[in-house]
Amino acid sequence: MSKSQQQPWIIAKRATPAEPAAARVTSAGTPAWKRQAASTTRWLHLYLSMVSFVIVLFFSVTGLTLNHADWFDDQFQTNDIDGKLPLAWVKTPDTVSVNKLAIVEHLRNKAGIKGAVSDTRLDDRQFSVSFRGPGYSADAVIDRQKGTYHITQTRMGMVAILNDLHKGRDTGKSWSLVIDGAAIFMTLVSVSGLFLLLFLKNRRLNGLLLAGLGFLIVYLIYVFGIG
Repeated sequence: MSKSQQQPWIIAKRATPAEPAAARVTSAGTPAWKRQAASTTRWLHLYLSMVSFVIVLFFSVTGLTLNHADWFDDQFQTNDIDGKLPLAWVKTPDTVSVNKLAIVEHLRNKAGIKGAVSDTRLDDRQFSVSFRGPGYSADAVIDRQKGTYHITQTRMGMVAILNDLHKGRDTGKSWSLVIDGAAIFMTLVSVSGLFLLLFLKNRRLNGLLLAGLGFLIVYLIYVFGIG
């Protein structure tokens, strides 16, 4: 019996590296910058998607609740609050001397009012101030001669709060930054996904055709349904 017949495993062991070698040759034929760009784009798309997952989910769900508010029986609660301010804050010889800041802070601390000041009106008889927040409103009217005030406060349900957060209405600068960040994240996720598609040779054409079809459908809906 020959030596090769006695040790067939040696032949098999020496033959196996042929396939990886061919793969290395194929990989080497792709420019290094292209491989690096594809790898970076894949990494960017994956981790941006994970970081922005909650943001994308929030704006997706609230987009539905905002577009179909009639689907939800959102309860709201209205209550009236009466009280009195130090007379010296409002009973002044002119409107300039009215202590607006002290009045606002008093209403926040003593009457439990929240939200940002959205509007104020002042004349010889009354001083009125409005507060607004997501799903919340409070309107206070102060009698300048007596120092008394009456507040009408309205608290909306959870769906209304979520819808206001989606729209960025009466949410302040901090939430405005969240919306800006969400827009940037979703833009980067979309762009990185498009670039990633360009590196997939077998799916590139079909993917671009479907993207173009989606754009065309949205455009036609706008032209014939809205325009």
